[in-house]
Amino acid sequence: MSPSEQDDRAPSASAATPTPEAGSPATGATGSAGPAAGSSSLADPAALRAPARRHLILFFVVALLVALDLWSKSAVFTWFQDPEAQAALPRSERGHPRFPLIGEWLGFMLNLNYGAAFGKGGSMPWLLVGGRCVASIFLTFLIYRTPVGQRVYLGALVLILSGALGNLYDNFTFAPAPDLPGVQDGRPFGPVRDFIDVYFYGWDWHFPTFNVADSCITVGAVLLLLSGIGGGRPAAPQVAAGGSTEGLAGDADEDLDR
Repeated sequence: MSPSEQDDRAPSASAATPTPEAGSPATGATGSAGPAAGSSSLADPAALRAPARRHLILFFVVALLVALDLWSKSAVFTWFQDPEAQAALPRSERGHPRFPLIGEWLGFMLNLNYGAAFGKGGSMPWLLVGGRCVASIFLTFLIYRTPVGQRVYLGALVLILSGALGNLYDNFTFAPAPDLPGVQDGRPFGPVRDFIDVYFYGWDWHFPTFNVADSCITVGAVLLLLSGIGGGRPAAPQVAAGGSTEGLAGDADEDLDR
């Protein structure tokens, strides 16, 4: 091959292997080699935020549970305080009016609780009620901030918040009649109205009376424990590199239906 023929082939060889330009899809904006189109990366965490519709539904459920708690308390206490009903109601082994629901095991019996669970904390009313207020605010914040996909955890928060608000209502608004058993004068806050009584006949022992709000708190605490055992935060959705998160908001809207 002559020198002139070698010179004619040199430009064509360099043209066959073009150098990637900075900012091209193959190199990325910095000019270095980047991932190929179609590979996956984590989506923006903001895409996991729950839509406003979910918040409205959850807080509506909270309102329903609080309303159920307050209605049940009012209905049973009004019934038991009626003079004719008091005369007709059967008595417990200690002489208290008690309406049996399932034999002697489950029934209705009035009780005023100035404390927390099992009547504890009654000597510290400001700390007790203040703690309930702080807990309610914190639970509301957690419900708002919880990302999509954590249904058990959200259910636990909703139940615990409902119970806390139901009992707080009694603390701030309920003024017991003087003739109710267990009334304590000079208290800065009202007592919580309890009426569900569980009696273990074989041991002659009554489980501390409770109400719908207490039941919500107990079930919520169990669900909260299960949500911690069952796993952590859901995996973030994947999107193509350079792609958008379009459609993730729609997935979040369907979170409550999954």
